[in-house]
Amino acid sequence: MTINFEKYAQTGKEFVKKVAFELGDNENTEKASRILRSTLHVLRELSTPEESVQFISQLPMAIKAIYVDGWQPGRKKGRVRHADDFVAAMHKTHRKAYHDAKADEIDDFIDKHDCVQAVHSVFRVLKEYVSEGERNDFLLTLPEDLRNLFDD
Repeated sequence: MTINFEKYAQTGKEFVKKVAFELGDNENTEKASRILRSTLHVLRELSTPEESVQFISQLPMAIKAIYVDGWQPGRKKGRVRHADDFVAAMHKTHRKAYHDAKADEIDDFIDKHDCVQAVHSVFRVLKEYVSEGERNDFLLTLPEDLRNLFDD
């Protein structure tokens, strides 16, 4: 059996294009990629490794790779319990990931509301790939105050 890397790349590109569409800017796949990565990385830090693996099992291979890139499952987690903490974690993750790519010029979030809307955009696309039961299981691992962020 041959591994079809081109297919993995194509399905990953389609996923990112869907995120860009949900963000309201079909052409800006770079921004969509940054927001997708930041959202996935903050989410994985909030859930258990076991639930994370179950959650990503239904995602395209390229998106799974984004989720696990740099992941250290045994590392102590931050204290993200409320929406404001989540937004702060998004900003921190976003800027940290792009520190070498003119991070001072990259600001995909105007304010808290804009950040939350970006997360909603990612989650709308995730809903196309991850079953409702698995999404609910994943959300139950999050602090209660954060679950509302993912209600659309």
